[in-house]
Amino acid sequence: MKPRHRRLALILGGLCVLGIGAALVLQALNSSIAFFVTPTEIASGKAPKDTNFRLGGLVKTGSLHREGLTAHFVVTDTAREITVRYTGILPDLFKEGRGVVAQGRIGADGGFEAAEVLAKHDENYMPPEAKHAVDQAHKELGMVQK
Repeated sequence: MKPRHRRLALILGGLCVLGIGAALVLQALNSSIAFFVTPTEIASGKAPKDTNFRLGGLVKTGSLHREGLTAHFVVTDTAREITVRYTGILPDLFKEGRGVVAQGRIGADGGFEAAEVLAKHDENYMPPEAKHAVDQAHKELGMVQK
């Protein structure tokens, strides 16, 4: 094999290895992405099908029911509501009337099956996406912000 052919083979081999590595990295990133969706977007059919995503909003007061380790509660953006089922230990900061982000997917019954529940970390914090969704819902309903 001539030195010129050897160099060409090394360059092509290196490009193949680089391409395979880039494809594997993109595949890993794609599987870890979770889109943020509100109850209004779920009701309008904009939620991803058969894939995990994040549902955000406020936990409706009086909606939390526990059956052993399984908790059922309602998440609302003040315009629409969706029932969430989560099996596991809820975070210490999880309370009714406060912001929550749940990661999971839509179940066969149309409710949200959460694999992970995240609660806000202080009294005034709300994820920017959830704050925007609540503000939009208030605008649509003609409610006045405090």
